Amino acid sequence: MTWIVSAIGPTGTALLGGALLGAYGSSRQADASSQAANLQSQATANAAAQQREMFDIVNKQQEPYRQAGYGALSQINTMLPQLNRMPTAEDLRAMPGFEFGLNQGTGAAGQTMNVGGGGSNVDLARRKFAIDYATNVGLPQYMTQQTNIYNRLASLAGIGQTAQGQSNTLAQNTAANIGQLGIGGASAIGAGQIGSANAMAGGLQGIGNSLTLAGLLRPQTAAAPTGYGTPVQSSPFDFVA
Repeated sequence: MTWIVSAIGPTGTALLGGALLGAYGSSRQADASSQAANLQSQATANAAAQQREMFDIVNKQQEPYRQAGYGALSQINTMLPQLNRMPTAEDLRAMPGFEFGLNQGTGAAGQTMNVGGGGSNVDLARRKFAIDYATNVGLPQYMTQQTNIYNRLASLAGIGQTAQGQSNTLAQNTAANIGQLGIGGASAIGAGQIGSANAMAGGLQGIGNSLTLAGLLRPQTAAAPTGYGTPVQSSPFDFVA
């Protein structure tokens, strides 16, 4: 310490001591800035993890509805060829109650014609009843049956579509939120590093300024004049003012 005092003087030593204290304070400030940035970054990471956890929970809850929708949509795709063609006699006969109604009707028509004389009119009456029954009763019932099946499957597919849409919206919002949190965390780290660097730079600049000022305030020693040859003697003829 003695050589510092002798080099820069008491005033310079005081200035340097103040600068060193300022540098220490800047170092503490830099540490605090870094710690605050790390805490904020960790908080954003925790928030992002919470967002992802909530998305996973809700997405899992929506899965049964999506599966039901997928199954219904698969059945609709399987039924499309059948839905897009005209029904056959076998399709109508396969409907519950159609065969029974047809037999009852043709039998009744035949009995009615037998009462009137029978003959070929019985077969004509049965055939006409079968055609009318298939056209006016069987076909509408078949189309209604197919429509009901399609509507039920479409309703299930719609439930799955709604669940999928909700999951899509949730996924987009979650991705956006996590992205913003990531940007915030990175910004916090960057701001902390900049703040720490500025604090350290300020402390070092204070030391440099103090040393410069101490050098300027240090007393200067006058140098002895140097000359060449013998000093010039005053002439007795010099005029005195």
